[in-house]
Amino acid sequence: MSREQARLLDAAVLRMEPVALSAMSLLELAVLSSQGKLHLKKMTVVEFFEHVQVGAFQVLPLDYDVAADAAGLTGLRDPADRAIVATARVHHLRLVTSDQRIIESKLVPVVA
Repeated sequence: MSREQARLLDAAVLRMEPVALSAMSLLELAVLSSQGKLHLKKMTVVEFFEHVQVGAFQVLPLDYDVAADAAGLTGLRDPADRAIVATARVHHLRLVTSDQRIIESKLVPVVA
């Protein structure tokens, strides 16, 4: 996560604004952590999930509307990326991402 992304998220949390998180992002975090490819600086993934549950985060589910939108996102090959982008699109949100393919796709407004 870039410094700008972290700054924006921290500011939103301080203002008590809800911050949405795709359920697919949680799955990706869990898988990357179990594979040893992700290490959080100050907490384990389980502690992060507990923090998300009680914090300012709102977990958005993978539902019919998201799945239908994801089906039409032919510019992205990765099903997880499609689900994350579709979640942002369906809920009219900006997506915090560093994924160059998502940024270049221009399928959703991003905070890069």
